This record gives sequence, C-alpha cells and structure tokens, in this order.
Amino acid sequence: MDKTYQPNAIEARWYAEWEQQGYFKPAGAGKPYTIMIPPPNVTGSLHMGHGFNNAVMDALIRLKRMQGHNTLWQVGTDHAGIATQMVVERQLAAKNISRHDLGREAFLEKVWEW
Repeated sequence: MDKTYQPNAIEARWYAEWEQQGYFKPAGAGKPYTIMIPPPNVTGSLHMGHGFNNAVMDALIRLKRMQGHNTLWQVGTDHAGIATQMVVERQLAAKNISRHDLGREAFLEKVWEW
C-alpha cells in the first residue's frame, strides 16, 4: 500500500462507472426532492464544517431517494461572488481605489486576475 492516497486513478475509474450507470441523474418517480450544494468560498480553507455539512446533505438525499422521491443533489457554482468581490475590493481599497472608480468591466478584469 502506498504511504499516501493517490486518488486520481481510482476516482477516474469509479467516476466513469458511476456516470455510465446513471448514478448522477435524478432518480425516483415520486415527489421531487433537490438539495443544492453551495461551494466553499474560494477565499477560505476547507475545514471540518464543510465535511459535516456535506455529510448531512448526503444523508438527507439518500433518505429521500430510499423513500421514493425523485432526488437530485446538484452541485452549485458560486455564492454570487460575494467573498471574491470583498477580497478584490479590499485589495483595491489598499490602493485607494473603489470598484466604482474602475467601472464594471475593469472591476471584473481585476476579479479574474485575482
């Protein structure tokens, strides 16, 4: 056994299998039950709270699937960029610049640079 876990080969194989089997598609004929997974903020580090939160959502979606609901556990993409916006605005403020000084397009360029 390797000293450290190397997930790439194992996860790639299983992910392909799960996709082929349709495990990521909504399932069940009953009432719809959906949970959106909010992503972690890009400005912080992952911690046990993230794992706990995901474990609760996992248990709920599995329970509802077993109860016959049409379940979907959908990965989200962003919290409206609030955390990222705050980081970039603080960087600009250190240079005595506001996002309003830059305008929308220039501010978005700064966000993408960050």
